[in-house]
Amino acid sequence: MPKLAILEIVNPLAQAYAEKYTTPEDELLREIADYTNRFHPQAQMLSGHLQGKLLEAISTLLHPRQILEIGTFMGYSALCLARGLTPGGRLHTLEIREEDAAKARSFFEKSPLKDKIILHVGEALKIIPALPGEWDLVFIDADKTNYVKYYELVLTRLKPGGIILADNVLFHGEVLQQKPEGKNAKAIQAFNEYVAADGRVETVMLTVRDGLSLIRKK
Repeated sequence: MPKLAILEIVNPLAQAYAEKYTTPEDELLREIADYTNRFHPQAQMLSGHLQGKLLEAISTLLHPRQILEIGTFMGYSALCLARGLTPGGRLHTLEIREEDAAKARSFFEKSPLKDKIILHVGEALKIIPALPGEWDLVFIDADKTNYVKYYELVLTRLKPGGIILADNVLFHGEVLQQKPEGKNAKAIQAFNEYVAADGRVETVMLTVRDGLSLIRKK
C-alpha cells in the first residue's frame, strides 16, 4: 500500500456546513477563538466551534460531578465541558505551559462558570495522582506520547459508566499510513490499539475534527 499524504480528515465544505447548522458559540467562546487564531502560533490545537458543542452536549447528557481535562490550552474546551456540571460539580484542568495557563485563566475569569473550574499548572503525570476523588468525565488532549499513561492513570479512578474522551486520535491522517512515522503518530496509533484491546472499556471513534474517541468504562 503506498504511503498516504498528510490530509484534511474532514472536507472543509462539510465542516463549514456542519458549523452553520450547529448552535452558535457564545460571545466568550468567539473571543477565545478569535484571539487564538490571530495570535497563537499553534491555533490549530483549539477545539473550536463544532467539537466544542459536541463536548458540551456529552457533558450535559452525563451531568458529571467531577471532570478532569488534561491539556487546557486557551480554556475553550474547559468552558464547554463545564456547562454540563451538576450543581456543586468541579472541573480540574491541567496545563504545562505557564503562558497558555495564564491566558486561559483570564478567559475563565470572564465566565459565570469560573468558580467551577480549577486550573493546575505543571506536569499532568505528577498532578493527576494528587487530585482527590473519582472522575465522571475525562478529556485527554495533551502530549501524544503520554496518552497511554494518562489513560491508565485516570481509568482506575473513573466511575463505572464514566467516559474518557481522547482527542486527535486520527492525528492529521498520519495514522492512516501503513506505518506511521512521526513519534506523535506512532504514539497515537499505539494508544488506539491499546484502547481497542482493553476489555475494561467500550469505545467508538468519531471522525470529528482530528478524530475523537469516546471510551466508556464498563
